[in-house]
Amino acid sequence: MNSLLKIENLQMYYFTSKGAVRAIDGINLELFPGESIGLVGESGCGKTSLGTSILRMPTPPGRYVEGKILVDGVDVIPLPEKEVRKSIRWQKISMVFQGAMNCLTPVYTIGHQMMETLVEHQDMPRSDAEELMREYLGYVGLPPEILQRYPHELSGGMKQRAVIATALFLKPQIIILDEPTTALDVIVQAQIINLLKKLKQQFDLSFLFITHDLALEAEISDRICVMYAGKIVELGTNEQIYGIQRPSHPYTERLLAATPRLFKKVEQLHFIPGTPPDLIAPPKGCRFSPRCNKAFDRCFEEEPPLIEIEPGHKVACWLFH
Repeated sequence: MNSLLKIENLQMYYFTSKGAVRAIDGINLELFPGESIGLVGESGCGKTSLGTSILRMPTPPGRYVEGKILVDGVDVIPLPEKEVRKSIRWQKISMVFQGAMNCLTPVYTIGHQMMETLVEHQDMPRSDAEELMREYLGYVGLPPEILQRYPHELSGGMKQRAVIATALFLKPQIIILDEPTTALDVIVQAQIINLLKKLKQQFDLSFLFITHDLALEAEISDRICVMYAGKIVELGTNEQIYGIQRPSHPYTERLLAATPRLFKKVEQLHFIPGTPPDLIAPPKGCRFSPRCNKAFDRCFEEEPPLIEIEPGHKVACWLFH
């Protein structure tokens, strides 16, 4: 099966006055049709930077240093901005951002902002555009009168649904979801997750789902990608990552040990000592080694490559060499 999205040795750094922050440093990843990949890791590990980089929207002062982002076999990095805006963003890849209020302008109605997205990409009569917007609001469970409302008149869940509808109505193949339920209460979170699962089946979508919540990731993702300090340290299926008897990266083990269990008594929740490394001057060798309880001499000297330890399961750790 050909991949919809293929990332090859992607490096995207933030060039600051103190030096280059290596936010994305040698990422290789493929997303296939109908698949959902979850990106997990601590804050600052590069999850959102990877999402915006795929859209060709790295936050200034971020710049691409090396690598390719192939969408349907076409590298989008060298394309002119006009072509990316017209044929890639929201046409083939769209993004639902972490806070719906942050991407909705408070002085314009929901309909005005949805119309702006349509006009930018498609030439259609206003009546057809309004009908399309009402149709997609229906898909996310919102009534047509929402088009006349301002963002402050909607609840958090309604705003997030409106943003999801806007991300969908140009029928992109890939949706990047950047913690779409973080600012919502538990009941609304469940509603949004169930909605996303329904829309994924209905429109045959591929998801790149970014979150801190490992339990939520297990609910919606087919494969899990664990990131640390701008790199992928583990990649595998749900069973391979969450399986009790499965070997895994020490960082993944510590993340899981810090997660409460619903059907299992946990005497004590663990934590990862120390702090994430400075990505302007990352540590030599494995970037997790200063915080790892299993590190040995080689870990502090050589950076481990991402290798396959079983079919579909990759780990970057010297323990598996």
